[in-house]
Amino acid sequence: MKRESFLRGALAIGAVLAAPFSSLANHIDKKRVDKGFKVGAGKDRFDKPIALFEGDTFYSKVTPKDSEGDIYVFESTRLKEGGPSFHLHYDQDEFWYILAGEFKFKIGDQTFTAKAGDTVFGPRKVPHAFAKVGEGESKLLMFFQPAGKMEEMFSKISQGLTKNMTEAEQDKFRHEHGIKRVGPPLTYFKKW
Repeated sequence: MKRESFLRGALAIGAVLAAPFSSLANHIDKKRVDKGFKVGAGKDRFDKPIALFEGDTFYSKVTPKDSEGDIYVFESTRLKEGGPSFHLHYDQDEFWYILAGEFKFKIGDQTFTAKAGDTVFGPRKVPHAFAKVGEGESKLLMFFQPAGKMEEMFSKISQGLTKNMTEAEQDKFRHEHGIKRVGPPLTYFKKW
């Protein structure tokens, strides 16, 4: 009995002593910018816009590198109609601010039409999708909080890493980046 008490005590003391070091280890590789910055209109934070699909370009404005992963903000310029599959994020809230054009949104069982100046919020773990509608160029600001692996995922897609994946492989890829596909893109929903 004394031996068991001694071992429990030693483990407890070890955990207490290690706590500050594990906290420090979590911040060693992370850096937060300590000065303000400006990203010009139509520009990318690091001059490397992400081209996802034909006519869909992401211009990063605030990256996970800037905020220790707290937020990711990008401007999406879209030429073609449509949008992503109905999906959910395990850990990120998503927020859209429409700069130009018109978009349709489905968040849970609610649907919205949003135009320039409108804001739409999609809470984490709630399925959602959006689609650009109409002719011409449309733009929106998209925010992910926390950033998660969204920037990394978009970058990999733009590099063509998902191009030849099966649906099962794409679902695994999404899951590895904090997303679960739960349905088709909005263009297939006839409930408008």
